[in-house]
Amino acid sequence: MEETKLSDRSDHGRVYVDKQSPKAYHSLVQTSEAVRATAADAGLDRLLVELVNLRVSQLNGCAYCLDVHTRAALRAGETTQRLGTLAAWRDTELFTARERAALALAEATTHPADATAQESAYAQARTALTEDEISAVIWVAITINAFNRVSILSKHPVRAPGD
Repeated sequence: MEETKLSDRSDHGRVYVDKQSPKAYHSLVQTSEAVRATAADAGLDRLLVELVNLRVSQLNGCAYCLDVHTRAALRAGETTQRLGTLAAWRDTELFTARERAALALAEATTHPADATAQESAYAQARTALTEDEISAVIWVAITINAFNRVSILSKHPVRAPGD
């Protein structure tokens, strides 16, 4: 996740937990770096990883991570059309079977209590992804879920460019 200069406390009176507990946050960053390498080793391209990051961040309502990963997806070559329809990916033909499997698996990882959706997503993933890719997608979703919680609970701001 990209770093933005933040003071120790937000304008909303929340503690920036990443700044307050830097060792714990640094461990999360290191985990993210290991997961990024795992995803690359499994054959997941940066675009697919960013789609997973974005979809999970949409589900969690994390404005800060949506901002960071939208920019990352655009840098990786994603189109504005696909970004604009990502929330409704099931209702479009813009995403490949592999991407659809990864997105379903990421959603199931984000909402693990829905056992039916989890089984369906896993079955779909088995048809389109290797075991290494399945594992990598799950790790990407777990990691962005953790970053979402850090940013949501800290109320990290989304600032306009140049601010």
